[in-house]
Formats: sequence, C-alpha cells, structure tokens
Amino acid sequence: MRCPSYTGYTLTSLVELQHGLSAQLQLAGPTCNAFGSDVANLMLEVTYQSQSTIRVNIFDTAKEQFAVPSSIIPPPPLPTKSLINDSDLVFNYDPSPFAFWITRRSDPDSMPIFDTRISSLPPTPIPPFNASDPSTAFDGFPLVFEDQYLQITSALPLGTNIYGLGEVVASSGFRRDIGTGGGSGTIQTHWNRDDADPIDQNIYGSHPVYLEHRYNVSTGNAVASGVLLLSAAGSDILLQTPPTSPVSLIQYRMLGGTFDFYFFSGPNDVDVIAQHGAVSGYPFMPPAWGLGFHLCRWGYHNVSDDIANVEAMRQAGIPLEVQWNDIDLYHAFRDFTTDPISFPANEIKSFIENLTVNHQHYIPIVDAGIAVTVNDTDAYDPFTRGSELDVFMKNPDGSLYIGQVWPGYSAFPDWFVDNAEEWWTEALMNWSTNGGVGFSGIWLDMNEASSFCGYSCGTGANFSALAPYSLADVVVVGYPECYNETASGPSGNMTVNGTSTYSCSNVSGSGASVAMRAGANRRATMRGVGTGIGAGGETGINVTYPPYAIHNGFGALSAHTVATNATHAGGYLELDVHNLFGTMEARATYLALQKVRPGKRPFIIGRSTFVSQGRWAGHWLGDNYSKWEYMYLSIQGVLQFQIYQIPMVGADTCGFNGNTDEELCNRWMQLSAFMPFYRNHNTYGALPQEPYRWDSVANASKIAIQARYSLLAYWYTLFANASTTGLPPIRALFYEFPDEPELFTVDRQWLVGKDILVTPVLEPGQTTVQGIFPGRGNVIWRDWWTHAPVSVSPTDSSNQSTTITLQAPISHINVHIRGGSIFLLYDQPGYTTYETMNGPYSLLASLDGDGGAWGDAFVDAGDGEFDVMGSTGSRSNSTLARRLAFEASEGSLSVKTRWGAYNIEQKLETIIILGVGKEPESVIVQGEQVNGWVYDGGTEELVLAGAAVDLNGDVEVSWA
Repeated sequence: MRCPSYTGYTLTSLVELQHGLSAQLQLAGPTCNAFGSDVANLMLEVTYQSQSTIRVNIFDTAKEQFAVPSSIIPPPPLPTKSLINDSDLVFNYDPSPFAFWITRRSDPDSMPIFDTRISSLPPTPIPPFNASDPSTAFDGFPLVFEDQYLQITSALPLGTNIYGLGEVVASSGFRRDIGTGGGSGTIQTHWNRDDADPIDQNIYGSHPVYLEHRYNVSTGNAVASGVLLLSAAGSDILLQTPPTSPVSLIQYRMLGGTFDFYFFSGPNDVDVIAQHGAVSGYPFMPPAWGLGFHLCRWGYHNVSDDIANVEAMRQAGIPLEVQWNDIDLYHAFRDFTTDPISFPANEIKSFIENLTVNHQHYIPIVDAGIAVTVNDTDAYDPFTRGSELDVFMKNPDGSLYIGQVWPGYSAFPDWFVDNAEEWWTEALMNWSTNGGVGFSGIWLDMNEASSFCGYSCGTGANFSALAPYSLADVVVVGYPECYNETASGPSGNMTVNGTSTYSCSNVSGSGASVAMRAGANRRATMRGVGTGIGAGGETGINVTYPPYAIHNGFGALSAHTVATNATHAGGYLELDVHNLFGTMEARATYLALQKVRPGKRPFIIGRSTFVSQGRWAGHWLGDNYSKWEYMYLSIQGVLQFQIYQIPMVGADTCGFNGNTDEELCNRWMQLSAFMPFYRNHNTYGALPQEPYRWDSVANASKIAIQARYSLLAYWYTLFANASTTGLPPIRALFYEFPDEPELFTVDRQWLVGKDILVTPVLEPGQTTVQGIFPGRGNVIWRDWWTHAPVSVSPTDSSNQSTTITLQAPISHINVHIRGGSIFLLYDQPGYTTYETMNGPYSLLASLDGDGGAWGDAFVDAGDGEFDVMGSTGSRSNSTLARRLAFEASEGSLSVKTRWGAYNIEQKLETIIILGVGKEPESVIVQGEQVNGWVYDGGTEELVLAGAAVDLNGDVEVSWA
C-alpha cells in the first residue's frame, strides 16, 4: 500500500458516555484508495464491557459495511454500573492522526497490550520479508478503512509469545512464529476452505483471536492478555519482526467489514480464554456419553459391516460408546437418506435400536450440499421442500445457485432465510422418525461450504448428465514414517514373521522426516440484524476478485467453495458471510436436535468453524494423515481450539488419509484417550484401523479407555466448568506455570485440567520419551498408573523445570498427577459410560509437600437439563445437580456439598490417599475407626476399600 501522503483519520465530536465514549473519525487528508475506495466518515465506539474487557468498535457512519449480525453472535450485556474509572484496562487515544492504545490500569507505564501509534512501530517502508511476495512489504502503518480493504497495525513486545489466530496446522507449533529466533514470521489467512490439513495455510475455520503470554525477563514474571477481532471478513493477519526493529508487530488486512475489537486483560492465560468466552458465548455442555469412545470410517459398505464392527469391538473387550457412519449410508450421496440396498431403513433402524438397548449411540453424517432433483420424477423431499420454502442460496439474478458435491449438482442452504431452521428441523425430524435413523447426535461435514466447482456450474446444465461421485478404482497409498510396505507388505504390523518392520535408521525431532502429503483424500482432491449488508448493498465492488488478494491456499476465493457472488436473504453476499456458514449450520442443527430429541442434550461435531461455534458444536481437526507428524500436530490443534472456546475437539485417531500401521495406531489410541473428542476414523479404501485389528492396539486401547472412563467424572466436571465459566479443559503447561519460559514452546505434552500431565510417544521405534515436569522441583508429580512419585529437581544453574527420560514401552502412555489434587473417579469403569456411571465411586487424593490437596466435582444425570448453577431454584436446593468440594490437610480429608441437592445414588467405595509419609496407627471414617485399610510405604499410599460412603452428605476421613 504505497500512499506516502496518506495519514489516516482525525478524531472529532467526542462524547463521553456512561460506559465509554463515542466519536467521529474523518479522513484527515488525501485519499489512498489502495484496494478500494476510502470511507471518509467513520464512527468510534468504546465500551468498558466488563472489569476485564474493553470493546473498541470502528465502523462506517453510513453503516453500509458488513458486520456480524447480533442474531448470530449477541453482544454481551452492558455492566450494571460504569467501569470507566476502575476497569482493568484503559483506552487511550491520539486525535490526529487518530491512533489508540490499550494499557493496564495497574501498570500504565508498561508497553501497551495493543498500540496503533505510528511512533510505536518501526519506520517504513520495510521491504518484503518474503522476497517472492511483494505483498509482504510494509509501506506504512496508518489506519486504513476502505470499502474492500481495512488495515490496522499494533506494536508488540519484541519476540513475545502469541497463540491462536487459527485454524491452522502451524509448522512453528502451538506458539506462533513472530519472526524472531530464526523464524520467518506468519501470514495467517482467514477464509474457510476444504483442504486436508495443509501446513501453514488456511483451512476449515476462522478465529481472529489471539492469546499473548508476555514474559518480563527482568522480573521473571509473566502476564497474559488477549485480543478478539469480531469480523467474518476474509483476511490476512501478519505477525512479523522487521530487521533491527525494537518491536514485533501484528497487522490486520481485511477484505471489508469493520474493526470490532475486544481486549481481554487476563492476567492469567485461562482468564483470557474465559473472558473470550464471555463475549463469544460459553461452549455447550455435552452429554456424558459424548466423552466416550467413538468409531467411524468411510467404507462401512452396508449395515452388516456396522453390526460386525460393533460385535468385534465387544468381543475384543474394547469399549465402544458411539458408532458412526460416513457417506456410505446415503442413497446416491444424498443427505437425510439411507441406501435401500446397503442400508435399508428397517435394518438401520433395528441396528440403532440394538445399540440403544446396550446403552450405545449412533451418529450419522450430514453434508452441506443438498442434491438437486434431476427430473420431474425424481423424488427427494429435502430439496423439494427447501425449494417450496425458498431456503437456498441464489445467483445475483435471483436464480438458484447450483454447485457440485458428492451427489452431483447441489444447492446450499441460506441460513439467513427466516424459515431455513424450520426446513432443517423438518428434514432431521423426518430422517429420524420416518427414515429409521434414530441418531443421538449429528456430524456436520463439507460445511465451509465445499463445492467441487467455484461457480454456479449447474445453472442451465442437464442435471441428469452429472452422476454422483464414483468410488470405483480408489487406491490408497502411503504408510506412516518408518514403515516400508515394499519390504514388509501391506499389513502395517510391527512384526512380520518375527522380524520388525521398523525401517528407519534413526529418528529425531518431532518424528521422521515427512515429505509426503499425498494419498487418497476425498475432500481435498475434489477440488438479529447487522449494521450493514456489505458488498451486497454497495456499488463499485469487485466481488469475485477483490483488489487485495489474501493468501488463500486455493488462490481465488471461490475455488472449491460457493462463489463469492452468491446471494443470501437480506441482500448479503457470500463474499461477506462465507466464514459464517459452518457456525450458522451448527446453530440450526443444535436448535433442531432440541426438538427432534426433546429432553436430551444435542451433540454435534462440525468441520467449519467461526467465533462462537462452541455454543453449538464441537470440532474434529479435519482430514489429517496417518503420519507420526500429524499425531504430534494434533496436540497444537486441540490446544488452539481451547482458546477458541470450542473445547470438544480431537483428531481422527490413527489418521484419516493414507494407511496407518500397528505402532502408530497403538500410540495414537492412547494419546487420544486424553483428548476431549475421541474418535478413530479413516478414509475409503485404506487399511482397516479399528482398534481390534491388532492385538497390541486392542490392549493399548483397553488400558487407555479404562483410564479415561475412570476419569469420566473429572472430564465431565471440566466441561461443566467450560460451559459456565469458559475455563479450558485442555491446557498448555505454561497456563499453570506462567513464569517458566522453558514451557512457552512445549506442545508435545499437555495438561488435562490443571492436574493431569500427559507425555505421549510421538516418534516411531521408541521405548522411552522425554518429558518436562513443570514446577522447577517445587511440585510433586506422581505416576497415574503406579502412584509412585517422580524425582524432580532443577536441572542446573538455570533453574529450569526438569526434563526426564521416561520408560514408554509399546501400549504405555506416561500420565502423571499433580500433588495437591483430588479426583472423584469411577471405581469400576464399564464397557459404556452408562455402565461406568452406574457403578461406585472412588476418591484419589495426591497430597502436596505440605500434606494438602483440593478438588471438586460436578454431578448430575449425564444428560437432560443442564443446571450447573442451580438455575431452577437456589443453589442449595436444585435437584438436578450437585457440586462437591474436596479438601485434604493435616491428616484429614473432607467431602462437602458446595451447592445442589441432586441425589447421588452411587456410593464412595474406595479412598486412596497418596503422600502419607508414614503408616498410620488408625483411620477414622465418619467418626468411627475402621479396619481393612492398606498402607504401601514405597508409594506412601493409603488405601481404604469397601468404604460405601454416601456422597449426599458431608464426609470426613482422617488418619494418624
């Protein structure tokens, strides 16, 4: 953007309001018109939204630019009193040229958390940091607000720690590359697209929010903050540190829209994530069964395959909670159908009924494209009824927009149509009630929305001439790193005729080198009222090829998706609302399931995401690869989505594209057991990878799932906390240990909650793994499996947390629990979550060095109405839920009801206390001395079995 005389805007007409201020911004001098037409008159609104949040909204006075409608993401309510003088954050500004910066009230002289002043940024022009891409230059840093291009830049501390700004599979890891330490910087594009998990490119979701973890070397302390730009515009966000610059920077380049910023004060990382949730909406509370193990593949050819698969899992003793079907289920790949030959309605109905009898569940796929009927005799109610209700996207001339997906020519729902939700609910209801598909949840796929042509290719076409996609002659090639199928054959086994199939001479880094991204890839190779309707109501707009070209991985914005000139109800154009499709579909599906399955909590997993989607659905990390590298990369994906308030997230375990092998699947099944969404899924034609296919994988899976189900009450409580306060169930290590810089780049380990440390094997052929233990020797970590404490001390004079070599034979994953924690566990994990939850409890206390520990648990029926805060009455008398609190100190342990009166029928059967320094002479439960307890001095473990304690009243245990 070369406009030497352009200076931006001048602030005038400032008005102080109860909750902030408003002002006008007027173009200060000559126009630039770099990538559109400068907007001369803007409005600035600043709102002190809460104690921890400031909103800065800059929009065009005419309100012609598109802004996310409040009907999609309602703004948070205003506070009951003014916070201008005591908010954690302060809005500061220069009137001419207009710039603003956000500071902490408690530390006004420290570097602002966001600062757009030219004087705070490096001098320009700055040459391209990618010599082959002129757009990576920085010609200047004024505020730019044009009809098709917005730009704003903020200084950041040199080399600070930035996380988020996805969805992305980042080569730099969970911590984003900011252009220091040998990095080249980041261009994060936000334009939702269907591509199979490419590295460093835009993919399925857009989340323009980041977490900054700012560490002060002088004080040795860190503080966290966050920034959300609530905009659906296609965009590039650049993180960079120009040569010799004393600061790093973030620059937003947007294809329209407005600047609607929210700034979060933290000061802790989990606080920032929670504050984001207070704006975007807290995530849905899943039913307990959603935390079980899910199984799917593209390639269950008929209902007999489903039946055989479910039976094989039970015969192998591997718990299976939910059986899924991919598009094999459909007749001619049409949504809301079942194939009359391979999945007859009566047979699929019977199959699902049998699952239900066994307390198992069923989830089918729903794609975004709705098949267009090919002639007058073609009966397909979802399209016919949708046409009657006029719920599909249109071409600019008002005709039906027709793309191409699996069934052939297809129409796409327009979620801005008032009765689109009615139509969607009707289709799901008919499928469930009349079609025999009694689902427990829904899987939303292809909803970027994906289309195999980038224009209305069905307009004027002969619909009968385009047959549904053919799967004939599909061949899947490729195996994980260090498996040579030429030498060892196609089995994927770890040994063949007693000989190891491991083929690498040495392995280092995050896994063996991966150059291959090929393989069968079904999805990638197919190539309220807002403030304005955006491009749909403006003139002189280049809708198809905006003047500024964001770094979309497919190039043209319409490639492999709905064309940007497709029109929506209300006059909106796809160019402005493209990134909203997946979230709006998830919302419609959630509301539909509340009607289709009254009294049950919706459970939805979707692919395309945007801000606030966690209110309605979870997410799987898309079409990954059966590679060790992608198992490692899945960790950063799950960590990212905690920031985005979509905590129900996980990868396709064992990999989707390509063939897996025994060793990779063994390790991955164990890794994913400690992630929120746990599903094994792979592609059509690939090697079968159900966990019973290899004995070692079956064994590893049973061990891991037993641990997961034992921890089900802990998982459930984490999600109750997420759904009411926005706290993330999965945490990076530095969230809990913020002042340890050695943890800032750790993304090969993670914490479940704050108290469970997971250290998986991420490389082939290994029997040990390196793990770092946070706390610098001041925290006790104990082995989950053996309860033995780990010897942890500072490694050297640098006083950094210890890295230890841990034994990790096949089928073993290292899991450690933190001293000072108490867990409510299920004492006898069953085959399903239902059986597990109807069994007795146990309590596991891991004492810290002072003999103390704390914990809590949220308990309810596991489905139905979610009354986490006693909303049906006072906290003390709600019969829908109970919140328990646990505390141990000075040789005693107590269980108390914090609130609620839900009747817990299951008894507390076993109590385990770790860290009891010497064998006690007596153990007292509820005031009476008991016998039958066991003490192990080697692990300092006190075990009381057969306690049979009622958890509906206070519990007191002591030892001396």
